[in-house]
Amino acid sequence: MRKKTSTAFLTAFACALLAGTAQAADVTFERLLNPEPQNWLTHHRDYGAQRHSPLDQINKSNIKNLKLLFAVPLGGKSTGESLEATPLVDDGFMYIVDSWGVVYKIDVRSGTAGKILWKMDPKLDKQDRNRGVALWNNLVISITGYATRVIATDKETGQIVWDKNLFDQEDLELTAAPLALRDAIIVGGSGGDRGLRNWVAALDPKTGEIKWKTYSIPAPGEPGSETWKDNHNAYLTGGGAFYGTGSYDPANNLTYWGSGNAVPAYDSSFRPGDNLYTSSAIAFDAASGKITWHFQYTPNDNRDYDETGTHILIDTKVNGEDRKVVAHPGRNGFNYVLDRLSGQFLKATQHVKVVSWTKGIDPKTGKPVDYDPSKEVQTYAEGAGTVADKATRQICPTIAGGTNFWPASYSRKTGNLYIPAYEGCGTVTVDTSGHVKGRFNGGNPGQAGAITSSITMIDPATGELKKRVDFPYPNSSGVLSTAGGVVMTGLLDGTVVALDDQTLDELWRFNVGSGFNVPPMTYAVNGKQYIAISSGLCCVRPSGQISNSLAQKGRNPELRDQSNATVLYVFGL
Repeated sequence: MRKKTSTAFLTAFACALLAGTAQAADVTFERLLNPEPQNWLTHHRDYGAQRHSPLDQINKSNIKNLKLLFAVPLGGKSTGESLEATPLVDDGFMYIVDSWGVVYKIDVRSGTAGKILWKMDPKLDKQDRNRGVALWNNLVISITGYATRVIATDKETGQIVWDKNLFDQEDLELTAAPLALRDAIIVGGSGGDRGLRNWVAALDPKTGEIKWKTYSIPAPGEPGSETWKDNHNAYLTGGGAFYGTGSYDPANNLTYWGSGNAVPAYDSSFRPGDNLYTSSAIAFDAASGKITWHFQYTPNDNRDYDETGTHILIDTKVNGEDRKVVAHPGRNGFNYVLDRLSGQFLKATQHVKVVSWTKGIDPKTGKPVDYDPSKEVQTYAEGAGTVADKATRQICPTIAGGTNFWPASYSRKTGNLYIPAYEGCGTVTVDTSGHVKGRFNGGNPGQAGAITSSITMIDPATGELKKRVDFPYPNSSGVLSTAGGVVMTGLLDGTVVALDDQTLDELWRFNVGSGFNVPPMTYAVNGKQYIAISSGLCCVRPSGQISNSLAQKGRNPELRDQSNATVLYVFGL
């Protein structure tokens, strides 16, 4: 499990690459199962979503010498652009997508510049959040936000091979990076907050045709439909979005995705009941799409605590017993550990400093201790008056979390999780008339002071929170860990920071002047390791709503005049 890759491998790889051509090998399922140390072939690097690299050339002893080597500006079509995509790297060629759905192939082999070899422009009418591409054989698979298209591009020529539109209801969007398996491309539908019924689907990677589609919200008569107790078909507008890429267990052919909040987000009286399968971990059979198991984190949620963030697969010991688990750092402020074969709850640890919405998690069931199965509308620790029309309540963590779409990392070297989170509180005001298609929120969020951030180090086997380090600005980026003993992240003010994976002491920092929504990643070319991260905060949406990260910048007065730039930065020794 804790395999170490030394620089000796990189030297051998360099010789092989120098003898090669500009055409890389197909990205086969076997390569995706066992990615080469120098490459980053999937959104989370590995199917387990651990975001841990076995590279160790950049390490605790020398990272103080890390410097910016080159930068590549991306986008440039308009104002309000962002970058949320983790770059993929295959033998010296990088693949990344911008907020207009434009896919770039960049030659990064020189280590001194990034030469754009081609762009695939889908010519979208509106830009949107876009969290990355997938590689499958000779194809680059990308999504297109509000246009709801999935596109396969030849990775050598940049020519479109197929283009499939998945539109099936108004306000659908596609923002999560696709997940490439042996014979399927898994795609999640999002846009739930505007009032629609979301799903996960599998596409034929050769044609784009749909193989199966499973909704997060069951239709009447389907298992789980009894948890929607209204009499006005709230399931049709009930949300349950998938905007974070899932993980995959090849041994059991299960893919794990976290689902979004129930909608309307702040008026749970409109949709009485637990509202399955929203705010849940869902294990899908990758062959059929059948839901094998689920675990709901916050039944009848009315705080926007969706749980679309990473579900990390780990083999470890729990209470002295070998267990295959899935760990999820939650938006609701807790880190959960579940058995990944059955969904059995094992442990929960509060990972943010302040949680006010519940008094804790039941150690046997994993439900909030305030959960009352006899109630159709849950109030938890906040009291019955907080769900009334026009009622305002303070919630901790804020509606953004906790940990949202920004991914955590599990280090195979230390056996610890590294969890990035917002620290702070917000308010919610209920509006029972706020059920308008396209803005189906049932209320309004508000501010309750500045938001800061933290990274916590948690042992998923024991649930012990070993260490926390605090930062003055929010972290919408995410975390990378490496075999070199380094943990890296990016902050709202444009700072990239490296920490010691044992102590969380700061080892290095560099400020590029524009904030991050993208986690750092690492790769190697010609025997040399590099760190890459893209700047560009998301975003003013077509409705005029300001999204999370830009809104948070406004809550830090010293950052209000900070400019926004969409640039890929590459660092090395």
